[in-house]
Amino acid sequence: MILDAGAAIMRLLPPETAHRATLKLLSLAAPLLPARAVDDPRLAIDALGLRFPNPIGLAAGFDKNADVPDAMLKLGFGFVECGTVTPRPQKGNSRPRLFRLSEDRAVVNRMGFNNAGMERAAARLDARKRNGVVGINIGANKDSADRKADYRNAFARLGSLADYVTVNVSSPNTPGLRGLQDRDELERLLALLTEERAR
Repeated sequence: MILDAGAAIMRLLPPETAHRATLKLLSLAAPLLPARAVDDPRLAIDALGLRFPNPIGLAAGFDKNADVPDAMLKLGFGFVECGTVTPRPQKGNSRPRLFRLSEDRAVVNRMGFNNAGMERAAARLDARKRNGVVGINIGANKDSADRKADYRNAFARLGSLADYVTVNVSSPNTPGLRGLQDRDELERLLALLTEERAR
């Protein structure tokens, strides 16, 4: 009943306001949430050198600044991916940029990599105990003169603080970013990150 009432109140708020309020409430509630129940071992998945307690994860976009990964893990997610995080903070696209599709129980997101930057995410990830699988999703700043360098810098700063890194080259909200999906461009970017990882 309480959760239903809370969800109903959130639906009265504009979508982005509701999202921010949810993150704030989760941040306050995180220490009070009980430890997550142990998943049925049949749900566990071993992949990419990691053990996921269950296959249901929270995608990047919900927790852009790594504010509440542990709260989400306590709520039962098998893994949480934070981000997308860019080297420098950026405001993202102008509002409105988040739209509810109530009949479809979905949202349209045109946020544009709004986030507080990699130093904020690094501080949050570094302060947490390494319980559960938490990934970080990295991207380039919209106004960057060297996007590959942005990815390298974000990877260097955040890679050791997460269990895995996702390289986001698919956002339609960052002009020209999808050019990095070209095979040669993508191979050059991944080679750069592989070189950084070997340091």
